[in-house]
Amino acid sequence: MVNYKKGLVLGATAAVLTSVAVTGAGLRLSSSFASLNRLDDNPKKLVDQVWKIVNDTYVDATFNQVDWLAIRQEYVGESKSYKTKEEAYKAIGEMLEKLGDPYTRFMNPEEFKNMQIDTSGELTGVGIQITKDEETKELVVVAPIEDTPAFEAGILAKDIITKIDGKTTEGMEVEDAVKLIRGKPGSKVTLTIRRTDEELNYPIVRARIELHPVKARIQETPSGKIGYIRLTQFSAQASEEMRDAIREAEAEKVNGYILDLRSNPGGLLYSSVEIARMWLEKGKIVSTVSRSGEVEAQRATNRALTDKPLVILVDGGSASASEILSGALQDNDRATLVGTKTFGKGLVQSVRRLNDGSSGLAVTIAKYLTPDGRDINKHGIEPDVVIELSEAERKALQQEREKIGSFGDPQFDKAYDVLKREIAKSGATNAQGNVR
Repeated sequence: MVNYKKGLVLGATAAVLTSVAVTGAGLRLSSSFASLNRLDDNPKKLVDQVWKIVNDTYVDATFNQVDWLAIRQEYVGESKSYKTKEEAYKAIGEMLEKLGDPYTRFMNPEEFKNMQIDTSGELTGVGIQITKDEETKELVVVAPIEDTPAFEAGILAKDIITKIDGKTTEGMEVEDAVKLIRGKPGSKVTLTIRRTDEELNYPIVRARIELHPVKARIQETPSGKIGYIRLTQFSAQASEEMRDAIREAEAEKVNGYILDLRSNPGGLLYSSVEIARMWLEKGKIVSTVSRSGEVEAQRATNRALTDKPLVILVDGGSASASEILSGALQDNDRATLVGTKTFGKGLVQSVRRLNDGSSGLAVTIAKYLTPDGRDINKHGIEPDVVIELSEAERKALQQEREKIGSFGDPQFDKAYDVLKREIAKSGATNAQGNVR
């Protein structure tokens, strides 16, 4: 899932998925991530390198009201020495913790290697993305990935993980939780979940997970044919599969589309931008803002594949890259959003390999804004039409997954009602879009 050329990776946390792993709310992979000019085995220099990277690039010039110069004196002062890299690693972790930013984090060699494996698409695990709530410090499920063991077991977005194989998660970091949840395919892990006032145990069998991010079909309706496209993740394959789905739908002369981003935890930024360009002919898609101001803006390129009416389904598990896409199309009046408020994660991290050649660092360097300048982080995207699912409806859809995105799915039903009106307004009953 890492694209060295394009740069940013988006998701709901800078930590990891237990199957799809690192999709930090935005990871910018520096050139030093792919190549390293020199290795340095001096442990103290490694601590100093991390301090300098944060000092030069951290998004908040006040370092979250932390005296960062004093931190340097504490960890890299003349009196400090480190005999081993392990001592340096521990010091780096302590130093970064003082920022109070869960997304700025050090990755030891094992964690850094796992990140690279995960982002390459070689996936094993249970299929959930987790984050740490900044206020409660609890481990929260961003979303289960569809057709994975966690999804089939009944794990839901916003579930609180209280125990892993009976071990309490109180005070546990995301990386430590991931180590416990991961394991060999065929082995079992039990997650204890708190949902509202109920605590439930979910025994889950780990698996090797092969993900196809796009599922599409042509739906016959009283308003004619419509294209239904469910996008479960913004992976490296997502834009190509999305392009194929739109082209096939256009060849069938559909009258409109429902794009389902529910429980989509994010992925690659460039994937979300490319997909936005398939729906949007012109306009800004997203802007990235650092502590020195706007540093990058992505725009449509006049190469939309269709201008047919579009409704997007979103919910609390729609995060980061999903929020970029839905926010861009909403702000440009290209789509109507139906469902519930999205997750609310809009930070960008820079990831680089450190000078020991094996460990890595993720640093929050920016945030991203929708075309209208909305800050998604902690706020999320509000849908144009709100429709909540009851707990019973959510469980019913998970038990009968074939109903997701079809008539009988209450949110899909509402999306179709909205799309039907849009089709009628557009007079698109026999329209044929241009396919490029």
